[in-house]
Amino acid sequence: MHEEDQDHDAALIERTAAGDQEAFAELYDRWSGRLMALIIQVLVDRAQSEEVLQEVFLEIWEGAAGYDRSRGSARGWMAVRARRRAVDRVRSSQASRRRDQQWHGTLPDADTTLQQVEDALEAEEVRRALRRVGEPHRSTLLLAYVAGLSHVEISRRMGVPLGTVKSRLRYGVARMRIEMGAGTGQEVQR
Repeated sequence: MHEEDQDHDAALIERTAAGDQEAFAELYDRWSGRLMALIIQVLVDRAQSEEVLQEVFLEIWEGAAGYDRSRGSARGWMAVRARRRAVDRVRSSQASRRRDQQWHGTLPDADTTLQQVEDALEAEEVRRALRRVGEPHRSTLLLAYVAGLSHVEISRRMGVPLGTVKSRLRYGVARMRIEMGAGTGQEVQR
């Protein structure tokens, strides 16, 4: 980098320290791409890198008065901040993962047993409600919500018109809501 470019960058930081928004915008335009490349090398993840870049420029805006051109180049001053923020983000992510792993290892078995019992009871309640809804709505609901078929696929498989499939689903969902005590089903039939 040429000496005049270094002087220009130093002057931009000094003007930023004085609150000059235009100088800060020019500094951002000149350096955001290069600092982003440096941050991505550390983080790899683009979304996190963009967040860190914004944090770095906020730090530059707020801390520009701390820059001293006699101690180093503007480029070095900004690069140190970018690299430090990126490394801090990596360390924070690693610490968070370690905490999560330690916490998961301390979960009591009773919690999973209770959850399994609740899931089984809920599944049985759904099966009973489906039996009460009856055919052909029951099969249509199962094909849509369990098998994951589209309305067109259900229409082909059952050999009925597409409108019939949609009506059966609408009625079936409304009946399921009633059977499971989730309302009258009127809001579904709008």
